Amino acid sequence: MEIILNLLVILFVPFLMIGVIRKTKAFWGGRYGASIFQPLYDFVKLIKKDYVISKTTTKVFRLTPVIMLSSILFSSLFVPMIGSKTIINIPCGFLIFAYILGFSKFFSLISAMDTGSSFEGMGASREACFTTIVEPAFFMLLASIMALTGNYTFDSLTKIIEFSGSYGVLICIFAILVLFIMILTEGSRVPVDDPATHLELTMIHEVMILDNSASDLALISWSVAIKMMLLSSLIGAIIIPQDLSLGLSTLLYLLLMFIISIVIGTVESAMARIRMSHVFEFVFIMSSLALIVLSLVVARMFGG
Repeated sequence: MEIILNLLVILFVPFLMIGVIRKTKAFWGGRYGASIFQPLYDFVKLIKKDYVISKTTTKVFRLTPVIMLSSILFSSLFVPMIGSKTIINIPCGFLIFAYILGFSKFFSLISAMDTGSSFEGMGASREACFTTIVEPAFFMLLASIMALTGNYTFDSLTKIIEFSGSYGVLICIFAILVLFIMILTEGSRVPVDDPATHLELTMIHEVMILDNSASDLALISWSVAIKMMLLSSLIGAIIIPQDLSLGLSTLLYLLLMFIISIVIGTVESAMARIRMSHVFEFVFIMSSLALIVLSLVVARMFGG
């Protein structure tokens, strides 16, 4: 039953998260906004459209959307969602999770460069730079928590309070902040990127998919939304207790996804996009917070 619920979550919740983010931004902007189901309607509309493909591109460009979606769907098997349990639960599964996402990112980069567009190549360069900053902070965070709990799977996130004593609340707070910044960065959200902009000189993710259309664009958009949901699920693993009934766990999980979406929409409404030269400073906050988590773990394990 949990597997079926998690499959339904992967199918529909990413669209709803994007819809809630847009609805929140509309609320803060004094507008009514579109339905929270509009991203799902847009997905279906794109699936029905015809392709427009540049003659410059090769098979890499056509295969990338399918590779991205299949990679992210496979990585979801390692992430605890409803019930705080993973479908594939193996030691150091977070390494496989991270590098499957990296595999997806690699194809998105070479697909952008395959178009022969200097703008898309510029976006791919920026995306690669930000990813090199995000990955070390993610590994530092997970490795610290796993060393503390002695559990080398994503289940370690659910055991922080149990093993960290008086340091538990602080470790949880900083871990959630690290993952939230990762959501903004990997999800191409404000203040790192702006999914609504169409000014090539300031775009990152959006400029990389300018040549994609129809079902290709639909699959890429869905992949990015699923990635946001998976990273949000890691926050859920920290917050939601593991020994709850299936119904209560489902309710709390969906409520948390709703709250995270509102927070993202509020951040995007309250902040302007950071100047490109300062984006690195913002992303480096992840590393600083991950180092704080490492310090707290060392203090817990070896004394203050």
